This record gives sequence, C-alpha cells and structure tokens, in this order.
Amino acid sequence: MATLGLLYERLLVAGFEALSPVAPTLLIGAGPDGEQFFEAPAGWLSRQELTWETLPERTSELLAAGPVLLVPPWDRVPELGGGRKTRPTPLYRQILCDLRPAGPGSVMGLLVPAQAWVSEANWAADLRAAVAERWDTHLIVYGLGAMGGLHSDFTAAAVLLRACAAERPPLKVFRFSGRDEAAATEKDLRALLTRRGGRTRNGYVACQLPEPVESLAFELHDPAVADRRADLASFGGVQELEELFDRLPTVHPADSARVLLPVEKPGAVRLIGGRDISRDGTITPPSDDTLWGQIPDRCLLAVGDILLRAIQRSTDPGGFVLAEVTAQDLPAAASNTTIALRPRSGLDPQQLRFALMFLRTPAARTLMPTTDAGVRVLGSQLSRLPIPQPDETLATALDDMAAARSRLEAWQAEADELLSSVFLEKSASVARSKIIASGQVLRLRVEAASLLDDLGHIVRTRFPYPIASRWREAEAMTSTPTAQDAFAAVLDATEVLLCYTAQLALALAWNAGIELGSAAAIRTKLASGRTGPGFGDWAFVLEEVSAPRKLRDLPPPHPLHDIATLLGTKNAAQARQRLSDYRNDQSHQRRIHPVDLPQATTAALADLVLLLKAARFLADWPLLYITDVHWDTLTRTATVDYREMTGDHPVVPTRTMTVSRNDLETDSLYLRDSGHELHLLRPFLTGRDCPSCYLWSTFHVDRAPKDKIILKSLEHGHILTDDTPDLRASLQHVHLL
Repeated sequence: MATLGLLYERLLVAGFEALSPVAPTLLIGAGPDGEQFFEAPAGWLSRQELTWETLPERTSELLAAGPVLLVPPWDRVPELGGGRKTRPTPLYRQILCDLRPAGPGSVMGLLVPAQAWVSEANWAADLRAAVAERWDTHLIVYGLGAMGGLHSDFTAAAVLLRACAAERPPLKVFRFSGRDEAAATEKDLRALLTRRGGRTRNGYVACQLPEPVESLAFELHDPAVADRRADLASFGGVQELEELFDRLPTVHPADSARVLLPVEKPGAVRLIGGRDISRDGTITPPSDDTLWGQIPDRCLLAVGDILLRAIQRSTDPGGFVLAEVTAQDLPAAASNTTIALRPRSGLDPQQLRFALMFLRTPAARTLMPTTDAGVRVLGSQLSRLPIPQPDETLATALDDMAAARSRLEAWQAEADELLSSVFLEKSASVARSKIIASGQVLRLRVEAASLLDDLGHIVRTRFPYPIASRWREAEAMTSTPTAQDAFAAVLDATEVLLCYTAQLALALAWNAGIELGSAAAIRTKLASGRTGPGFGDWAFVLEEVSAPRKLRDLPPPHPLHDIATLLGTKNAAQARQRLSDYRNDQSHQRRIHPVDLPQATTAALADLVLLLKAARFLADWPLLYITDVHWDTLTRTATVDYREMTGDHPVVPTRTMTVSRNDLETDSLYLRDSGHELHLLRPFLTGRDCPSCYLWSTFHVDRAPKDKIILKSLEHGHILTDDTPDLRASLQHVHLL
C-alpha cells in the first residue's frame, strides 16, 4: 500500500491554497479487486469509493461542495475489444475522461503515475485531450521516489485543474525528489506559484502553452532547457540525431526464443544487451549469461555502429552509456535493452566524434524529455535529440587535440617499451647506453612540453613579435635591482599589448563593416597633429568591442569574439585600470617614491600577467609578413612566401604556403586566425625596417600633421616619417584621417 509522504503532502497543500481557500477532500478509489491502493495521510478529510465505476459520479458530488484530490486506482486492464496482443492500459484513463466540473469554479487535483501526463502513447494523448476539453491545467508536481511503499525510480504526477475559463492560465511545472530538503522545496514551490513567468530552482512557468495532446514531460517546456538548446548552435550548428544516425532493428529474446542457439553451434550470433555496454565505452567480452542466436542479416551489427543502453536510471551519473562496435565484437546483434545507431554515410569523423562526446555528457540527457518514469530511453525521442555540430574552426581544434593525444600516447608507449627492455639486452653495458641515450630524448620532450605551462615561455615563443619582445625586456628588467627601469618596462609592455590588440580590433571591425566610436576618437587626435593615441585610447577600443551588441551579427568563429574577452571580465578590467592609473601618474610627474617602487613593480607585473593570460588567443594568431605572392590562374591558387613574426626576435625564416585567394599583398601584414583565415592589417599596422635601429619593426600611426605621417614602433618606440600619398590615402580610406 502506498503512502503520500510528508513532503508531497505539503506541496499539495501549497498548490491547493493557491487555487482555493477551501481545503480539498481526498477521494480514494479502489481497483477491480476492491483493494485500496492509496492510504489517506493523517489529518486530511477523505472519502473512499469501493467501486471504480462510480468514481466520476462521486467526484462530481464532492466538487459541488469544494475542491477534490482524486486518487484513482492505478491498475492496468485489457482494452475492450482488443486482440490477443493488445497491451493493457491504465484503468484511470476511462475514469479521468468522464470527470466533469460541478461549476465554473470547480478545482480538482489528480494523483496518478507520471506516464499519464508525459507519455506519447495514444492512450495518454487521448486522456490529456479529454481532460483539456473541460479543465485547465494550472500546476503539475512530479515527485520522483517521493511516495512510500513504491520503487525509488517511480515518478508520480499531482495535477491541479480548474474548470475551463475563457482564457487558459499559465502552466506551472514543478519537479522534486523524495530526497530533497523539505523546507527549501516547499519554499521553492510557493515562490513558483506567485510567478507569471520565469523559473525557480525546481520549477518553471511554461513560455508557451502546449497543445492538449502534447506531452508535458518536464524538460519539454523548461525555458532553461530551451535556452540550452538554442545555445548549442554556438558550437557551429545543430542537427537532430536522426539526421546523423539511422536506427537499427533490435532483437527481443522473448520473441526470438525459437532462434536462440548454444554458442558452439555454427552461425551463432551474439546478442549484446545494455549490461554488456561499459561506462568506459567498450563492450564486455561474452560470458556464461550471454545469449546467442540465428539472427536475420538486417539485424547484424557492423564495425562503427553505436550501441546505447536503453535502460538508464534517473539517478545514474553522467550522460548516456554507449559504445562503438569494433571488429572483435562481431558477429553480433543488438538486444531490446539497447538502442542501435549506424552513422549515416557522409558523416565526417569530426561530426561523429563530437556527437559521441556530447551524448556522454549530462547535458544530452537533460535535453531529452523523460517519458518512461526516468528509466527507459525511447528511440523515438532520442531521434529528436538536438546534437551540436562543430564549425570548421572547432573541428580543426578537435583534430589538433586528437593528434596531440595520439602523439602523447606514442611517447608513453615508447617510454614503457624502453623501461621494459632494461634487462632484455645482450649485455648490461648495451642496456645502460640505450637507456641513457633514448631516455634523454624522452626527457627533453617532456621538459619542452612542460614549458608550455609557463606563461612567460608562451609569450616569448608564441605571441606576436611586438608583444613578445616587450615581454622579454620586462621579464629581464624585473630580475634586476633597477626598480625604476623595471616599472617602466612593465608599463610599456602593457601599453604595447593593448595597442597591438586594439589595432587588430580596428582592422577586423573595419573589414566586418562595424563602426567604432573609439575609432572616431583616435581620428580626432590624429587630426590635431600634436598628440597621438595612447594607453586610454587602446583601452577604449577594447572595451567597446567587448559589448555584445557590437558583435551580434558576426559568426561565432570570428576573431573579434576572442578579442572581446580580453577586458571582458571584472578582474581584467580592474587590472587594466590600475595599470592605466600607474601610466597616468608617471606621465603627470606623480612618480612613486623609490621605497614603494619594488612593491608597485610587483603589483604591476601581476596585473600584466593577468592580461596576458586573458590574451592567450594571440598565441594561436601568428602575425605574417607577406614577402612574395605568385598567382596561378589555371589552378586558382596563390603560392605565398611569408615570415611568421612570432616570438621575441625579428630574424625568422621565410616559409611558403598555398592559398585559394588572389587578393594578398606583398610587404603587408596579415593576421592568421585559429581557422587559418588571413586578415589584412594595413594600414592599421605596417611592417618596415626601422631607420633608427635597422631592425624589422611593427609600426602604427602616431601623428598625422598636414604634410606627413609619423609612425611609431611597437617594439622600441622609434619614430618613422612617411610623406607618401599612398599611406595618407589608405588612412583616409579606413576613416582614420
């Protein structure tokens, strides 16, 4: 015999209080055998109906006096006129279809298994449609393992209804577990009952009223789930699972008893069940309990097919448990406790890998509605599960990570082989020499890889030359006792970081057709011819591009999205402001006392490191100086010679690449983003040999008097004067003049 449970009782009391000032009467119906399935909680007025046939009539009588909470019998009975294979349907289906309000204000609650309101079976859809003809659904409270005497995986649904009004009320859906803390859960429901929209911790107000026959599974109408579904598109795209995989037929042992065979019989094929799929993504070897059979060819699995457990408890951690079929698993077929999927032809390896990664996450289960008491995964619903698909940039990154993992695994295997061979050589001296020589190579690999955890090493070797060279100087100066020079080097490195990144933002925004107010401020300064843009102007550019509305029309892979993150956090913005204050104080003769200078240098260096960490994306964006371009009209490709200005030294080798575009310029700078797209940086940044130090340097416009353009080097601050009309025309074209 089931009991309601104290928490469920308190939640129902709160729900009825929101609909009526009168306490409800509990009406309990007995099943066909006369047994009472539900026990009335203490303190509730209750009535017991000994025959289920009279429940609709008795409910109408009680509704005339006030609200009613009806608990019909949950027995299943064969459908009238059904054939031998007709499945039994719940007895309450007929009872609830006959319930009628006693008047326009009638309030009624139902306590039934959750399947009645979440299942997509015909009987459940017909039931919901019949109820909706006379009643509006105000509140549904799903309780998982919340009723005493029933299995912990059983989910009940308490549905609160009011006689149909002219306008349908908002639908409120709440879900809790019998293990939840009672006071907090009740408080959460009472908060939901006062809302007209939005969400609480355990419940929500449906954004749109569902159709009467539609499933009311909790996830289907949850605005948070809808937001997560929409957010999946940020990976590059979304497709339903049925667009990526075909479902394969499975074999039910009970229906196929005549074809089951002993394993030793020729032609015996293994039946793989849900228990055979391990959480590590493998299929367990056959055991004494394994079933074998003579299986039709259409049910046979192939290498690359995906098997997913069809029985997954709601309390199971993680996402779906699945495995990929390998050659050693065959011949085999899938049993009815699995869902078998075959990747469709044309599905890229990156798409398949990304889909399987997603299915193994909790997010995948969250986005699929549960319509079978949180236990069985229905293939029809799994087919409609949204699967994120990677764009080209993300797919490339996944390939790179897979290649890196393979390389690391190869190194590990090499180390294991070397260690196991210590005592296998012909002599100890040969083994000793081999271990020392080969071990040195492995050790150097590890040491080189470990350096990538050092931000300073990453900046010196992988950041663009202007920033890397300034960082090298700041790092060297902070290791000396000359605090004043060290402090100045840190501030210079910060300004170059902001200047370089702001110049990228200006160039990318211009190419994307985005107008920046900060560019107009820089234009005003340049027009004066007296002072050029500085620390504050670069910060203004970066702060402006961090506003989401500026970039909302750009595709997700566009590099401006990464630049927007540089000052996008509170910590980074505060660090930038502190460094800006230091720079302003230095410029206006408010110098720090020598006694306090070491501490200020340490603090400034910490803020610079924070900004460099936020700018890690620059390590994936090499600065390219194009030295030569040869276009082949027949192949429609260009052979490009370039120098990759990465790291802290300007002397780098010339490399060659082939691209499918004919608009690249020689002697111009380009940014190559993580998707290998080239972005022209002229005239915001130009690369030239410096007339002062004779080193190749990166220049930006510093001032623009009427008769000349004054450029300033990011690496060392040297000045270069250009009086050619071409540069002025280019600056006018991009509206910097």
